[in-house]
Amino acid sequence: MKTQFIFSNLLKKFTEIVFGFSTKKGGVSPEPFSMNLSTSVGDDLKNVERNREIFFNEFGIGKEEVTFQKQIHSSIIKYSDRPQYLENCDAIYTDKINNFLVVSVADCIPIFLYESKKKIVACVHSGWKGTYEKILSNTIEELKEKFSIDPSELIAFIGPGISQENYEVGEDVAKYFEDEVKYKKNGKFCLDLKKDNYNQLIKCGVKKENIEVSELCTFNEKELLHSYRRDGNKSGRMFGVIGIRSKN
Repeated sequence: MKTQFIFSNLLKKFTEIVFGFSTKKGGVSPEPFSMNLSTSVGDDLKNVERNREIFFNEFGIGKEEVTFQKQIHSSIIKYSDRPQYLENCDAIYTDKINNFLVVSVADCIPIFLYESKKKIVACVHSGWKGTYEKILSNTIEELKEKFSIDPSELIAFIGPGISQENYEVGEDVAKYFEDEVKYKKNGKFCLDLKKDNYNQLIKCGVKKENIEVSELCTFNEKELLHSYRRDGNKSGRMFGVIGIRSKN
């Protein structure tokens, strides 16, 4: 099966940026894992390592150039000063070249940020907890405090994630969110995490024309994307990667 990736039209305009998002297509793992990139879902570790090689090779990235994060559905943000493995966080950012940031996804919303003047990238993993706790807004605030960025200069890509129609939650979760991003159906609430994160970007001062939102729903795209909500323990994970490549 030919390996397939997802890209951002906005980020493509910046030749120094390396960005891509994996799918189920390709890889060496047997079904249902396919192009699984996670070591914690029961897939054979040798297969995962090979899948990661395939993924990073596509973008000319060496494993020694990657910052991974141990995602815990939190609102914890960490700065990466060099390629490394960061424990217990769900947003990472860097101003270092050849330091490629990874987010792992199987329904939660991935957001990628780039500030081209000061050459800063960030990636955010935002499930319902992170969205409620405004991890995306807080990441932008941290970039403002640390680098004095202007949010209107940010480019943002909201990647594939679960759509509102497929993300049912109970009152215990829905109560934390505005009516604008939820509706009730059959005693449950359908929650729009992409819209909430989009709204956060706008409130932070990111321009509408600088925001791109993937319409792909992880739950709906059974042949293309992994989804934990759809497949449970049989679900693999996808990677999104962003970084700045040196001109040398």
